[in-house]
Amino acid sequence: MPPPPNPALYQTSTFAELYRSAFKAFAHREALVASGAGPRLTYRQLEQQCHRMVRCFQALGLQRQDGIAVLATNRPESVATIIAAHLMGLVYTPLHPLGSEEDQAFILVDAQAKALVVDVQRHAERGLALAQRQLVPHVLTLGPAAYGTDLLAASSGLDGSDTVLDVQPDDIVKIAYSGGTTGQSKGIVHHQRTVVTSALQQLACWEWPEQVRFLAATPVSHAAGAMILTTFLQGGAVHLLERFTPAGFLQAVAAERITTTFLVPTQIYGLLDAPELGAHDIASLRLVLYGAAPMAPARLRQALDRLGPVFAQVYGQAEAPMTISYLRRDAHDLAHPERLGSCGRSLPGNQVRLLDADHAEVPVGELCVRGPLVMSGYLDRPQETAKAFAGDWLHTGDMARRDADGYLYLVDRAKDMIISGGFNVYSSEVESCLAQHPAVALSAVIGVPHPKWGEAVMAVVVLKDGARVEAAELIAHVTDRKGVVQAPKVVEFVDALPLTALDKVDKKALRARYWAGQARQVG
Repeated sequence: MPPPPNPALYQTSTFAELYRSAFKAFAHREALVASGAGPRLTYRQLEQQCHRMVRCFQALGLQRQDGIAVLATNRPESVATIIAAHLMGLVYTPLHPLGSEEDQAFILVDAQAKALVVDVQRHAERGLALAQRQLVPHVLTLGPAAYGTDLLAASSGLDGSDTVLDVQPDDIVKIAYSGGTTGQSKGIVHHQRTVVTSALQQLACWEWPEQVRFLAATPVSHAAGAMILTTFLQGGAVHLLERFTPAGFLQAVAAERITTTFLVPTQIYGLLDAPELGAHDIASLRLVLYGAAPMAPARLRQALDRLGPVFAQVYGQAEAPMTISYLRRDAHDLAHPERLGSCGRSLPGNQVRLLDADHAEVPVGELCVRGPLVMSGYLDRPQETAKAFAGDWLHTGDMARRDADGYLYLVDRAKDMIISGGFNVYSSEVESCLAQHPAVALSAVIGVPHPKWGEAVMAVVVLKDGARVEAAELIAHVTDRKGVVQAPKVVEFVDALPLTALDKVDKKALRARYWAGQARQVG
């Protein structure tokens, strides 16, 4: 046998190398387009701006693997900042633009960030509050401000030529923080391996149109940001929508002939209910990726009827981002309506098993993952990391089943399962049933305290504009289709459901109303 080769022989590429390859391959194409009348940058112009920012970071004394946090919105300057961090090998931590000051301050300390970058067009007040806490050595602003250093001004006169940087394949590229829906946010550590794997799986398995004009309608700090590199590797253009509204989205698609986008279900529901939907030519759309939360099959059928066969579902989580599984466009087949409730098949490179509490494979169990997509662990939380990796699998917390054709179906989050009188009730199934009622726009089903059954099924319902329905009718609707165990015992009508910063229904906030003071808490 020959002697074992140096492990460096088998190391993966880096995010920095992938960005560089796109910049060189498509130098004169349009890369980044701002909302409205904002700037339109070619790949060469974007590359130069990124390298000027890198030199500014270096002049401040930042070094490879130092942490940098970014509080920004969907602007070209924000995207350039994030790419510059990747080119330099900094550890990038996004701060959600709708996060609280206390959560953002906690993240800056927990991640040991050396620099904070603030988009002062939208976040001047929050940036000032964080700067006054003196949590990081350097506060940089995207534009002039009464505090910090203006990154745009400081970098404008610097050399924009390529910088030779020593980014390594085993470097940490990102620390992403969970939304804190189950307590204190956790720093999720991703090395280069994770993000490169996700990008390559996106390229190989997602059904990109021939010409990619991607509309970033969710924050680039989160889901939309994961699709920037894969758009660039195809020579496509990223169009930035600063704030999602149905009318603004439809106008942007029509004006720029957008071919692909990513939306969360609540945004799709907003489009379907918008009076402007039929007033714009959006025939250019070829691929609408959706994910981040379950989508009611009844609403998905409505979306297919109104927008056509353009929908594909992505499934992942912060610990294994975006590409655990994928439901192709052709699987959104009304001849097989059951598949509209699926999150697709697992993608090549991932091992996916459904496991019980003893880590034995079962027909319905927790969806667990192995492979290079999986995080490295939680930052400085060895016990929580060990729990997430019990049995040498990543435990997603999602309960699922798999059919004979390999399609996965999420039946609920493990913590969203309601146990009523000893029976398991999956809230997502009840929500899907309620969505089939013509009066229901959106619902959230939770368990509430009950002296006899432990938990009772409760539905919090938003009705469509002008619709009227009695609670008894909705209870009977679910009873007829799902049985009395699954049917809500209580229905509450509200004007709107609380949403998290990622536009997901905030069930933790809903539960808090009913479980305050209880010895046992859910969620």
